[in-house]
Amino acid sequence: MEEQSQTSVEGLDGNSQDGNQHDSVRAEISREMVRLYKDLFGRGPTKARTEFAGPDIVICSLEHTFTPAERSLAELGEHQRLRDTRMYFQAATRDKFTEIVERRTGRKVRAFISGLDAGQDVCAEVFYLEDGVKARPGFGSEKHG
Repeated sequence: MEEQSQTSVEGLDGNSQDGNQHDSVRAEISREMVRLYKDLFGRGPTKARTEFAGPDIVICSLEHTFTPAERSLAELGEHQRLRDTRMYFQAATRDKFTEIVERRTGRKVRAFISGLDAGQDVCAEVFYLEDGVKARPGFGSEKHG
């Protein structure tokens, strides 16, 4: 399998024509997640996308994240072992994941869920934000809850 040398941050434009600050924040979160994966696992994903699922949930989808050793485990059908190892490591580094979202949104993360489809090499990082006033400019000042 040929490696892609560049990461695609899909559908995100930090300088969107409509000036939508959410696009910029989504792109920033995606780029930082790619960097974090590279730092933690030695290889970043080749595809990343971040979306808001309502006002209090952020979902980051990352594809093609496996190292060559992890790819070998997946090819051997060791999907559960791969999931367990990845999830253990991500739980141990939870603060690094949540810090990115908290800094970029200006809101505290109250829950973090990390998921992996080992057969397809697709990961999802889901962040539940605390209710409250949105602190970051461009996100409105209304209270959620």
